[in-house]
Amino acid sequence: MSTIPFNQPFAVGKEFEYIRQAIKNVHTCGDGPFTKKCHTLLEQTLGVSKALLTTSCTHALEMTALLLNLQPGDEVIFPSFTFVSTVNAFVLRGVYPVFCDIRPDTLNLDENKLEQLITPRTKVIVPVHYAGIGCEMDAIMELAGKYGIAVVEDNAHGLFGKYKGKYLGTIGCLATQSFHETKNFNCGEGGALLINDPQYIERAEVIREKGTNRSRFYRGQVDKYTWVDVGSSYLPSDMLAAYLYAQLEVQEQIQAKRQEIWEYYHKNIQDWAEKHGIRFPIVPDHCEQAYHMFYLLMPSLEKRQALIAHLKAQNIISAFHYLPLHLSEMGQKFGGKEGDCPVTEDVSDRLVRLPFYNDLTEADLARVVAAICEFD
Repeated sequence: MSTIPFNQPFAVGKEFEYIRQAIKNVHTCGDGPFTKKCHTLLEQTLGVSKALLTTSCTHALEMTALLLNLQPGDEVIFPSFTFVSTVNAFVLRGVYPVFCDIRPDTLNLDENKLEQLITPRTKVIVPVHYAGIGCEMDAIMELAGKYGIAVVEDNAHGLFGKYKGKYLGTIGCLATQSFHETKNFNCGEGGALLINDPQYIERAEVIREKGTNRSRFYRGQVDKYTWVDVGSSYLPSDMLAAYLYAQLEVQEQIQAKRQEIWEYYHKNIQDWAEKHGIRFPIVPDHCEQAYHMFYLLMPSLEKRQALIAHLKAQNIISAFHYLPLHLSEMGQKFGGKEGDCPVTEDVSDRLVRLPFYNDLTEADLARVVAAICEFD
């Protein structure tokens, strides 16, 4: 019996043709023609002031920490239920992470628990749009405005998802995207910085170009370029951008396929789930999800582990997700302890993600569903 993996990178058709074009362009390093095509597509589709491809979402997050001039001792609020990169990008600048619990419905940062975590040292709030379902951004932005705090959206899961009609990643002053192989749109490794506040554009270009004003030089704004600020090499190869552009230009096709997969699971597992007290993802009416994943919330850790083992025995690979960052070895060094984020601690033990990638066939899906429905 063939294995159904948890994830499988996919190509939609023109990826390799575009990579060949990138090579023929004799510009395979960063900011070549395909990188610029990706920038333009993201800017025009999302309506953001500037989009800049990066080598990863992690690096885009690192850029936000530099752009916001974070200093050792500054505090940034994160959900504990997120990938380590969200926090590490800021801890690298000496930031003290403050962990917030998540909502029991969407598993997003709980906006009702934010204000009690704010201190005079709080500089940034980083909401993570889990599973591509929008955080309650109105409440978060209102609170951030009240205290003069910046908001950086970690939108690794949510490209083209919406909150109250606004694209995720277009609400905070800055936002980050991921194009890792597990994401809806991928180029193996990659990311993007979305800039919604134009005051950050010029410095972002400098930071991304190793701290030089090279971008201004290529636009003819200066007659030579030089070292003007801190920075690093955050530019992806134009060959990666070529692969990515082939996917971004057929975004509707990709999203439609992912919607079909999500809805197949939802429809065909529903009776079994209700019978066994198992919960599906919750998508509020005012959110348009990005169809990034489909997960089940099992009644207990034991049931979660048993289901994963049951599926594996039938060559179907499922996965749990984040462990609570506040209880990790590093999290405890920053004062995290058991009981700080009870919803995170509970959900982390019970969540299982089902196979989800664009090349899943209906036969694959039927096999996954049949295996799940055999589990008691």
